[in-house]
Amino acid sequence: MQVVKTLLFFALLALAAWGLKQQVVSDKVTESLPIRYVSIRGVTQYLTKDDIKTAMMPLVMTNIIDADVQKIHEAVTKLPWVKSAAVSRGWPDIINLDVYERNAYVRWGKNGLLTEHGELFTPSSVDQFQSLLLVEGPKQQEAKTLEIMKGVRTALEDQALELAEFKVNDREAWEIKLKTGLEILLGRTGQLKKLQRFLDTMPILGQEKIAAMALVDLRYPNGYAVSWKPESEPIDWGKPKTQETK
Repeated sequence: MQVVKTLLFFALLALAAWGLKQQVVSDKVTESLPIRYVSIRGVTQYLTKDDIKTAMMPLVMTNIIDADVQKIHEAVTKLPWVKSAAVSRGWPDIINLDVYERNAYVRWGKNGLLTEHGELFTPSSVDQFQSLLLVEGPKQQEAKTLEIMKGVRTALEDQALELAEFKVNDREAWEIKLKTGLEILLGRTGQLKKLQRFLDTMPILGQEKIAAMALVDLRYPNGYAVSWKPESEPIDWGKPKTQETK
């Protein structure tokens, strides 16, 4: 019985020594595989490598085995300009990052941008995007507001008019502004119908009268009111322009 206990003791001792040896070997392997390179692939215009470096640096100061790929992915995709990203290990010492950038479609309010699908993102500055169409609307309604704006823009383009601003306030009233500076108030109900009613009168009014308008208020059930530009010349309403017929 004593012999059996002695053999068991030596067996356990040998197993412990083997386990310790394996741990030492593992630690040495781990220490010999630090991350030396980060490979960034993808076409970007506004997302800089410095932005990516700042986000990834704390997470790649380790070895290739212990690097948390999921956390690296989360850190990169939190950057405003990143649409999506894919992270993988490249043995023995590389982290591969494939990154895809968002495309700014319109401005949203003072500090935001929207993609064509209504996804909101807020980069550090939007100064270089002032030429983009401005859209404003209720929070959490970015995609819906954008789709409405597209319909309004199409209706205006049919009359060779360019939209510069489209706003929906918290009461769901619409207001638009053209690139010519003309502002149009559409109210809360029947907005597209009212807009089309105004557009139908444009050929009758003629370009001279339209160019003299500063604001058009379409919030009336059967007509609209006009505010004229201060510098505009008096308009002769005696004989409105009629469309030519062939």
